Amino acid sequence: MNGTGHGGGLRGKLRPMLEDVRSPSGRRFALFIQTLIFLSLISVSLETLPDLPKTWRRFLDVFDLLVILVFTVEYALRIWVARRPLRFVFSLYGLIDLAVIAPFWIMGADIRALRAFRLLRLVRVLKLVRYSRSLNHFWHAWRLVRADIQMFAGFVAIFLYLSALGIWHFEHDAQPEAFASVFDALWWAVVTLTTVGYGDIYPVTPGGRLFTMLVVLLGIGLVAVPSGLLASAFQEVRRNEREIRALARRRGDGTEAAGPRDGE
Repeated sequence: MNGTGHGGGLRGKLRPMLEDVRSPSGRRFALFIQTLIFLSLISVSLETLPDLPKTWRRFLDVFDLLVILVFTVEYALRIWVARRPLRFVFSLYGLIDLAVIAPFWIMGADIRALRAFRLLRLVRVLKLVRYSRSLNHFWHAWRLVRADIQMFAGFVAIFLYLSALGIWHFEHDAQPEAFASVFDALWWAVVTLTTVGYGDIYPVTPGGRLFTMLVVLLGIGLVAVPSGLLASAFQEVRRNEREIRALARRRGDGTEAAGPRDGE
């Protein structure tokens, strides 16, 4: 009875389909969900057409509701078949599943942009089998430089504030509407420091332009630093993995060589 309750019966039949992509039922179900995700995203795109007939719009609304119902039922079933339901709910895949359906039930149906979260379901569907090793490399690299990047982010925040304060000092009198406050100048500081430069507000005074040149030059370096830290850490992780593999191969060769002598 206990074995049937936990591993057999309907729950035991559903578990491979929902949790094992390598099983035949799991592959078919993953393909179904993947197709549903792409059709849903196409539906979201079609709904943005201004001249879409009302009949099509109603059809797309019904289809979107059906998609959400399927994802909701699937989420509930995953909790039901999970050996540790709470662990699944707070896992990465559980949070992804919840992020897909929660906006609909909390805020309603007319949230087209939030429906793009359904792309996150591809993470579960594909299981990232081919890319799991690369993601592990990135995660270990992030752990190596996390403290450095956090400290660097603090310096960037301070520099952003000083940049906003500086450009406001130079440009407030010349452009009182564009640089009305430090908060307006903060927008300029962000787009300038990241070297995006939308051009909606820009300095016109000589002091402001000279100050902008300094901010842009520093911004180039500030943007490159986190990338360099992650790149070097990533290379270190890859090098360590190669060394571990080489050591494992050498140990394997040694074990195989020692085998016959032990048998003798």
